[in-house]
Amino acid sequence: MHMAQRGIITGFPIMLGYLPVAITYGVLAKQAGMTLLEIGLMSLMVYAGAAQFMAVNMIAVGTGIAEIVIATFVLNFRHFVMSLSFMNQVRGIALRWKLPLGLGLTDESFAVSAMNPDEGKKENGVLFYAMIFIIAYLSWFVGSILGGILGDVIPENLSQSMGIALYAMFIGLLVPSVKKNIKVGLIAILSMLINVLCIQIGFSTGWAIVLGTVIGGMSGIILLKEDE
Repeated sequence: MHMAQRGIITGFPIMLGYLPVAITYGVLAKQAGMTLLEIGLMSLMVYAGAAQFMAVNMIAVGTGIAEIVIATFVLNFRHFVMSLSFMNQVRGIALRWKLPLGLGLTDESFAVSAMNPDEGKKENGVLFYAMIFIIAYLSWFVGSILGGILGDVIPENLSQSMGIALYAMFIGLLVPSVKKNIKVGLIAILSMLINVLCIQIGFSTGWAIVLGTVIGGMSGIILLKEDE
């Protein structure tokens, strides 16, 4: 089977997983007052599910652009580490393809790629990874637009109830890590307490999120150092 076909088949489960989450993002973004163009551009240019949900939540509470950019940068900093690992995996692929491939990495596409490390050593292996990333990227964009359209159509009560998706998604990301290491749960609790404390002493919601993310992340360096 051709590498491109194998990439599409391998990336198909990512598409199925992305569509409902992207639709939910689109609905919530519409509720936050974003236009369909803004919803689509955020998915095309940011392309980071957790960061987009967080940004929409911050937009909804009137957070400034600086806080949103800093919080998004901190939350997505892990992509630098994933990119370095992936570049090592695709050393046999031409340099001109490595940059666009690196831009397509997400948590899910990185995990699927890591499960297929030998494809990077084969002829046309770039097509295998490219199709995984393209199908994931397009499904996220299309789902976002559909969600933005549905945000104007579905009943308000139903669309508001979809706000729970934000919290459900973060809990879903957190629980597996806590099961592996309880210290991850302590880091999450510390970040939450810092966020609450910052709001109590007068910081805006945006800066409270930024400080909770940065200080919580730095505590992880200390708490998880011995385990590594």
